[in-house]
This record gives sequence, C-alpha cells and structure tokens, in this order.
Amino acid sequence: MNIRECKHSDSKAICEIYNYYIEHTVITFEEQPVTELVMAERINTYRQNHPWLVLEDKTGVVVGYAYAAKWAERSAFRNTAEITVYLHHEQSGKGYGAALYKKILSELSALGFHMVVAAIALPNAASVKLQESFGFNKVSHFKEVGYKFNRWIDVGHWQMNLKTD
Repeated sequence: MNIRECKHSDSKAICEIYNYYIEHTVITFEEQPVTELVMAERINTYRQNHPWLVLEDKTGVVVGYAYAAKWAERSAFRNTAEITVYLHHEQSGKGYGAALYKKILSELSALGFHMVVAAIALPNAASVKLQESFGFNKVSHFKEVGYKFNRWIDVGHWQMNLKTD
C-alpha cells in the first residue's frame, strides 16, 4: 500500500468511494451524489490548511482517503481539526483505515494541531473501534439529529489530544 497526498486527478476515484456511502449508508448525511468538480473544489479548499491523503493498493488503485478540515469557523478553533476516513466499501478489514489514520494524525501533529475531533453516525461499531484504537474518547452523543432513508440517526463525537502544546 502507498499513502500519498491527494492530487486533482484523484477526484474521480474519491467520488466513486464517497458516492457509494451517500447512496447506500447513513455514514454521511449527504443525500445526493457528489460530482468530480464539486469534489475537486472540496479537496482544493481543505488542502489550503489541512492534509488530504489517498491510499493506493499494491496495484496503484485508490482504495481509500482521509482528510482533515476545520472543526469550527471561529479563529479560536484553529488548532482543532475534524478528521474523516473513507474506504472503498469492498476494502474494509485490511488495515487501510488504520494506516490512513496513523498518517493523517502524524501530519496534523507535525502541523501543530492540538485537538482532533471525529463525528460518527451511530451505530457504527467499526468506526468507533477505529477511533478508540487510536486513543480517541467519546465526548458527545446527540440523539436523532440526522434524518436519512426515512429514519432518525444519532451522532457521536470522539476527540483526541495530539499533545502538541
């Protein structure tokens, strides 16, 4: 596997991965597929201040990605980032998510970020397990704050201090 910085040309592969989750799961609360153009714009915007990584399998195919974004708009939150990881739906259980998490957390630490937050649509045992394996702690649980596929969805937040004081 190879983890590298995301390039503009990765937008198509990222859309293919992400749109599956939009159309088939409640992991994301987006409800309409994202175009390559929209994804490219997001990547360019987020990469201005935060890392965006892709993971290629041994054949060079992008099978996952991770990115960090602003956690909140106000300037006092500038040292806190929210992170997200998505894998191709047929590629879970191979250690790709953990590898992406390890790399993005290392990059955020090197950039001087202090706190990392992750939001999880619940229930999602695999994502909770991943967060907690890296030392994230659950800090919130909001009941029925999302509505998708004709059902209410809870959201939890996990956070981890990168100890970059």
